[in-house]
Amino acid sequence: MDTVAFRRHLHAHPELSFRERETAAFISAQLAAAGIEHRPIAGTGVLARIEGRIPCDDRRTVVLRADIDALPVEERTGLPYASGNPGVMHACGHDMHAAVLYGALLRLAAAPDFCGTVFGLFQPGEECNPGGASLVLAENPFEGCDVRAVVGEHVEPQLEVGTLGFRAGKYMAASDELRFRVQGTGGHGALRGQLKDPVAAAAELATALLDLNEPERVLSIGRIEAAGATNVVPDEVYMEGTLRTFGEADRTAAHSRIAELAAATDVRHGTKTAVDINHGYPPVVNDSRLVGLAAAQAAALGLHTEMLPLRTTAEDFGFYCRRYPALFYRLGVGAAAGRPHTGTFAPDERALEAGTDFMRSLALQILNEP
Repeated sequence: MDTVAFRRHLHAHPELSFRERETAAFISAQLAAAGIEHRPIAGTGVLARIEGRIPCDDRRTVVLRADIDALPVEERTGLPYASGNPGVMHACGHDMHAAVLYGALLRLAAAPDFCGTVFGLFQPGEECNPGGASLVLAENPFEGCDVRAVVGEHVEPQLEVGTLGFRAGKYMAASDELRFRVQGTGGHGALRGQLKDPVAAAAELATALLDLNEPERVLSIGRIEAAGATNVVPDEVYMEGTLRTFGEADRTAAHSRIAELAAATDVRHGTKTAVDINHGYPPVVNDSRLVGLAAAQAAALGLHTEMLPLRTTAEDFGFYCRRYPALFYRLGVGAAAGRPHTGTFAPDERALEAGTDFMRSLALQILNEP
């Protein structure tokens, strides 16, 4: 099966995070047909393994990673291979990522002219906590290996087909989920002297939280629930949002400041606020040496390259960055693809060839270094 047919099958049969059972079964069947060794990992993931035929005196290893989960989005592309699962769609390009990895593994298996081991990781559950990457690493699948690089990619409609995007050092943000329950004393809206108003406290707290925003720190409140009425102040207000930071020191400092703001608001309003901060993904930090190597390899293949700005979006690929030298880059799929996470997102499939060729070549370059 070629990469286009592989991608279209996945696109037509999307599955949500940690439910990718049919997806994993399909990937396993295609790898088996190609004679590539593989096994399950992280529940609904697949880990392939290819050994090089050049003798080595070490355990050098490259891990090539693709995510395989879809989103709870209703597809509206009208494509002949559109999602057959109502309300679920590969709206973030994970079908493209998996197809690129599959293509790279096929080529590496056909000519394993390298020293060491290539792992192909089809990872589940990137789209929601705790992140499939954390579950993969909990199994220690690369224990005893000299992991030279973990390599991942993401489709990018702001880059044209044939263009790759790179950034050395910090690239994508850590993500934390914020939840607040502001408890007070509700009652008649006209009798404010009898109230400890959680609505007023929540409004003040939300405003104070938004003042924490800086160029490299993003906080948003996306949900506020106050089940009162025009003349009824409720006893409780619920809020939730997200925090994005680029370093663990700032992340920890922001958590402390959030708790301080909630406590200070409670003092002024007589309320009691429960603060719940759910740690999400760590930041994606690219190894500078790998970025230089990858950009040079892309140029050698005739691909265009662009240096990328910081992104306040998050990726569970950050878990790999904390443990191993890692590289996460962008694969151009053209502006006509539209916006990810929407029902009309349609990447240009011509990007599959460029992505496959680059991933294979980069793996060989890393493994064959002295």
